[in-house]
Amino acid sequence: MPMPIDVETLLNRLRIESERIEFKRGWNPTGIYRTICAFANDFENLGGGYILVGVEQDERGVAKRPVVGIEDCEIDDILKDMVAYNNKFDPFYQPRTFVESIDGKKVLAIWVPSGAYRPYAVPTDITVKGKCEKAYYIRSGTSSVVAKGESLDQLRDMANRTPFDERPNPSIGLTDISMVLLRDYLAKVNSKLEQDLFKQPLEQTLEQMDLMTGPTENRMLKNVAAMMFCENPEKFFKYMQVDVVVFPEGRIRNPQRFIEKTFKGSVPQLIKQTMDYLRTNILFETVQKVAGRAEAKRFWNYPYEALEEAVVNSLYHRDYSLYEPVEISIEPDGIDILNCPGPDHSIPMSAIEKGDYLKSRRYRNRRLGDFLKELELTEGRSTGVPTIQEKLANNGSPRATFETTEDRLSILIHIPVHEGCGDVVEMNGDKMAKKYEMSNKMSNKMSNKDQDRLKALVDYLDTNGFIAKSEAAKILGVEDKTAQRLLVKAVKLGVLVSEGYRKSTVYKLK
Repeated sequence: MPMPIDVETLLNRLRIESERIEFKRGWNPTGIYRTICAFANDFENLGGGYILVGVEQDERGVAKRPVVGIEDCEIDDILKDMVAYNNKFDPFYQPRTFVESIDGKKVLAIWVPSGAYRPYAVPTDITVKGKCEKAYYIRSGTSSVVAKGESLDQLRDMANRTPFDERPNPSIGLTDISMVLLRDYLAKVNSKLEQDLFKQPLEQTLEQMDLMTGPTENRMLKNVAAMMFCENPEKFFKYMQVDVVVFPEGRIRNPQRFIEKTFKGSVPQLIKQTMDYLRTNILFETVQKVAGRAEAKRFWNYPYEALEEAVVNSLYHRDYSLYEPVEISIEPDGIDILNCPGPDHSIPMSAIEKGDYLKSRRYRNRRLGDFLKELELTEGRSTGVPTIQEKLANNGSPRATFETTEDRLSILIHIPVHEGCGDVVEMNGDKMAKKYEMSNKMSNKMSNKDQDRLKALVDYLDTNGFIAKSEAAKILGVEDKTAQRLLVKAVKLGVLVSEGYRKSTVYKLK
């Protein structure tokens, strides 16, 4: 049974924080079970952790190669002992174990996902038979320590509810999981599970990824499985979508002129579609010559990295049980991203208004964040706001601002446009403006089918400049006479102009 992430990634500490990986030269059950307990409690909401037994580290914390390894007979004894040790957890907890071959040696890898029923306590000496004092362990840097006082109170408080994405959902079936999305994810994180995806039942792969929960007789998929690997997750989470609306002249100056776009799909798909749209239609670089300087001044209206961080965080931290989409409004002065609900009450209002660093002890979608971190879409550790501000500063843009209400029902992120980019939203190639004018002229004058056909032709003309009747018919998959009728009507409406005579007639955007 392979791990959901490549073991070489763990050895080289890639994509996984060092606090989530521990190397052990040999089997030390008491120390190892304290670490398992700390990873299961996941005090920092990092997504659990990994322990590699048979790997020695140097003074820098780097794995020594070749690895020390452990003998096959020793592994068998360890696995037998772990069955008894797992029963000493309060409540019961069972880590996942894997035997990996590295440098010609066997290594025992222990994967410890965040526990759904934390806090967990374990005997201070796991090897003692009979009764023994138990303690709650948490991670402090790269060490596992006993949670006491305020830390223990916070751990218990965090555990009062299971994050929404970790909850079982009886409505989600195996047929709702897209093998394409699942395989794409496993390939991107270099998981060996990709090799077995089509060789074993899908349910087995999902079990190995800790995406199923519940008793043996009634296993159910977790919400995060649909968030990540379902083509139509809006079936289970209403309004799981991103709505983008562009006001080229501003909402106040001309509220009637706007362009709307809605994206749906899994969380990675939503991120990709939204960022592709912004990059293609909104983002542009400006080059300004500076008197007395050989080097020109270059800046973007919005730095891509700042927008990506804001979009990812809005989908990471939203409440998927609410029927509210993520809303992105684009106006001449900047981009607003509205997300529901707002920041947790553990974040003081003064920190939100300051907009430097927002640290929360309560994550709504802890496991979703773990997936996004493995895809390198977010770093976690409350670095989102600092990253946004840093990328804006490097671009020479004003700082982003954050607004919420006392009841924390929503949060509004305002990312200002660079001051040298004018007072109108400049659409790349002015495509959006053309489509707005076209849709206004077509309103109530064409059937919905003809409107869709004409929009397809406008997209083609944006790139190719002109089109003949026969080309239009091929693109639309209609007869020449149907294409001719549509083109003539578009000319009458003032959307297109015609040039040439009879068979040599071509059509262009007006």
